[in-house]
Amino acid sequence: MKTTLLKLATVLIALALAISCTVTAFAEAPVVRIGSKDFTESLIVAEIYALALEDAGLKVERKFGIAGSLIHAAILSQEIDIYPEYTGTGLLAWLEMDLITDPQEVYETVKSEYADRFQITWLDFSTANDGQGLVVRTQVAEAYDIYTISDLQKHAHELRFCTQGEFDERPDGLPALIEKYGPFDWKESGFYNNALKYSVLANDLADVAPAYTTEGALVETDKYTLLEDDKYVWPPYNLVPVVRDEVLDDAIAAALNKVSHNLDTATLTLLNAQVDLDKLEVDEVAKAFYDSIK
Repeated sequence: MKTTLLKLATVLIALALAISCTVTAFAEAPVVRIGSKDFTESLIVAEIYALALEDAGLKVERKFGIAGSLIHAAILSQEIDIYPEYTGTGLLAWLEMDLITDPQEVYETVKSEYADRFQITWLDFSTANDGQGLVVRTQVAEAYDIYTISDLQKHAHELRFCTQGEFDERPDGLPALIEKYGPFDWKESGFYNNALKYSVLANDLADVAPAYTTEGALVETDKYTLLEDDKYVWPPYNLVPVVRDEVLDDAIAAALNKVSHNLDTATLTLLNAQVDLDKLEVDEVAKAFYDSIK
C-alpha cells in the first residue's frame, strides 16, 4: 500500500511540475508586436503577417492604424517589432538618400543601411509594387492611344487633370515628371479630395489623376488605365516585412518570407479591391488569402 501511494505521489508531483513548466513557458513566451500604417493595403498585409506568425506558434499583438509619418519612429522606439514597409519609402523618406530606380539596388541599399543604422532587418521583398502612378479613363486612353506617360505628355493639352494638390508640389510628383518628360499643359486642372478621384473620373469630370499602383479601383480596367512610367521617374515601392533584429529569428523570417513570395502587384490590387470596392472586412480578406497559401 505504501509503495502504491509513493508511486502515485511521484506521478502527481511529476504531472504538477510538467503543468507548471508548461504554464510558465506559455506565460514567458515573447509577444511579437505587429504594426501597420493607416490605410487599407497596410492593414491587410499586417493582418496576413499576424496570421502567419500565429500559425508558426507565436503570440502576436496587433498595433494597427499608425500614421505613416509616425510608424518609422514607432519601430525605432520599440513600440512595435514588425510592420510592412516599402523600399522606395525607406530609401527616400527615412534614409533621405538619392533616387534609385532599379528594384534590386533599392532593396539592397535599404537593407544594408537599416542594418547599420537601426539594427532592423528587411526580409525578402515581394514583387508587389505600390508606387506612384497616373491613371487615365480607359475610354480616353483608347481614343488617344495613351498607355505611357510619354503618350500622356503629348496629349496633355487635350485632357483634364484632377489632383489633390500635394502631387503638384511634391518634388517626386509633377515637378519630377516635368523634369523628365517635359511640360504638361493640361486643358484644365481641378482640385478634388483624393478619396473622390475615381468618382470624378467615372463621372467624366476629369480624364487623368495621380494614383498608387495597387489601388483597388484599378481592377476595373474597362474604366481605368494605369500608365507606364516609361522614363523611370519614380523609384520602386516593393513591399517588405521590416523586423527589429532583437526579435528576429528563423521562425519569423520563414513565416514572413513565405507571405512575401506569394504577393505580387495584381494580387495586392485585388485584395485592396475586396475591401475598398466589395466592402469585405480586412480580417476576412487577409484570412482568405493566408489560407490560400498555407
